[in-house]
Amino acid sequence: MSVIDIKPLIQRVRMSFSDVEKKISDPSVFDDRKNYEKLSKEYQRLSSLIGRVDESKKYEKELADNQSMLADESDDDFKEVIRTEIESLESKISKLNAKILTLIIPPDENDSRNTIVEIRPAAGGDEAALFAGDLLRFYLKFAEKNNWKSEILYLSERSLGGIKDVSFSLTGSNVFRYMKFESGVHRVQRIPTTESSGRIHTSTVTVAILPEAKEVDIQINSEDLKIDVFRSSGPGGQSVNTTDSAVRVTHIPTNISVASQQEKSQHRNKEIAMRILRSRILEMKQQEEMEKHAKERKTQVGTGDRSERIRTYNYPQNRVTDHRFGISNFNLPEIMEGDFEGFLEQIMAADSAIKLEAELAK
Repeated sequence: MSVIDIKPLIQRVRMSFSDVEKKISDPSVFDDRKNYEKLSKEYQRLSSLIGRVDESKKYEKELADNQSMLADESDDDFKEVIRTEIESLESKISKLNAKILTLIIPPDENDSRNTIVEIRPAAGGDEAALFAGDLLRFYLKFAEKNNWKSEILYLSERSLGGIKDVSFSLTGSNVFRYMKFESGVHRVQRIPTTESSGRIHTSTVTVAILPEAKEVDIQINSEDLKIDVFRSSGPGGQSVNTTDSAVRVTHIPTNISVASQQEKSQHRNKEIAMRILRSRILEMKQQEEMEKHAKERKTQVGTGDRSERIRTYNYPQNRVTDHRFGISNFNLPEIMEGDFEGFLEQIMAADSAIKLEAELAK
């Protein structure tokens, strides 16, 4: 990826920060709560961004000073000390600059929303179902590390292990901002435990990331709904309830159907189904809006399309590769334990760089 000169944008950022600072200090801003909340979020983003830019400049000056010292130093032992300091500064600058790239572009309107995640096996039979279970565990661990609250909304397991279908919600700070990069096809390459010859098996799992919609976002008329109730079933179709507590809600205009059987209460299952339904309708409407701007969309890598193969988890090589940006990480076990933030920051920085190039071209 080419190095981008972001100085012109930094100058714009400083001007925007000064403007927001003036507006938020005006007492009349409290008269419009929605506008005040919007200005507060923008103030926090720009303040954090400028703080990191200034910190990076400080480290760059220290780096230049150390490089000058290294050129003039004759003592080999002290040269090694300076080289160590230079490596440390270069690492700090690299991390800060990656963070700057993720902050410099104004956030997506969905970034602050909570999220509903749907995982389903695609190709690969039992191995795909097992990997769907691995991804569920991985995302729940990542959520835990970020202090996000998780809730299983729907879970259908296979009798032989693994998952047929799972939906869960993630609630916390900027959940969608991080999770939106997970939407698409995830491919796994590994040797199944049942494979005696040691042959590597390839299978795929689809992940859908939905910004969670509130009732005020999506208004649904009751006459547009078809509601069916049925008896909950467990792995292999076995009955786990003696009452018809499971609920299927179908939105007739869009033909979107959602079932929930996780809870024993029919009322609670209907609530869950409606949460997922509203989020699917919101995603569909936003996708339609994006399609209207197809030319603009082509400038972005990783559109969030569920059919797009985004990542490969290669267990024999201990490697995770994100195909949208050509980024690889060779700590697969750590990533699957939820230690994902560093890899995700690289993805977010690469995405921001592409958007920056488009912004600078304006």
